[in-house]
Amino acid sequence: MSVPSTSGSASTPYDISTVDLDDDRYEVKQSAIRNKYVVRDSTGDVVLRGKQKMFKMKEEFPFVNGNGEDAFTVKAGGIMDIAGNYTITDAGTSEEVVVLDEDFSLFVENWTIRDPNTGEALATIRSKSKPLAALRHLVSVANFIPNKYEIFDADGAHVGDIEGQFSLRDTYTVSIDDASTVPKEAVVAAACILDALENQ
Repeated sequence: MSVPSTSGSASTPYDISTVDLDDDRYEVKQSAIRNKYVVRDSTGDVVLRGKQKMFKMKEEFPFVNGNGEDAFTVKAGGIMDIAGNYTITDAGTSEEVVVLDEDFSLFVENWTIRDPNTGEALATIRSKSKPLAALRHLVSVANFIPNKYEIFDADGAHVGDIEGQFSLRDTYTVSIDDASTVPKEAVVAAACILDALENQ
């Protein structure tokens, strides 16, 4: 059994004990069947797998690490959330790590990554195209057009991107340029969740 490396980016209070995402580029690919995802790092190694549990009153996305061990769970705060809060819980410690807070509107898709105790904003994920975001919510065929997002830190500085790609299966490239204060696990999980919600 491999142990997550302690090298790479500096640790933060929002790290997850079961994974070590120290790369700056990840590919998130949806399975051909239902909301199931594989996350690979820049070398092509699988670092996370996640899938939406079906027939749950509250949406739930359990993730395992590259070794197949429980990593973390993302769970909706409300029943059948279309927009709302999603809590990431560390499988190793059973502690809430961060909350993903979706600010839903027809004109923009904003996700805020927050401290689970204080509500302090740690990072924001925003759709790059307001017209496309609106179209995707109004016309289902627009979901075939890849969406693109920007990642900002707590001070509003640009630190990365989530780029949708034209593909038979939904595929996103998550690039984090300089995000020592941004929880990478939460950003990668958000890329999976926003894709799942867009396909509802």
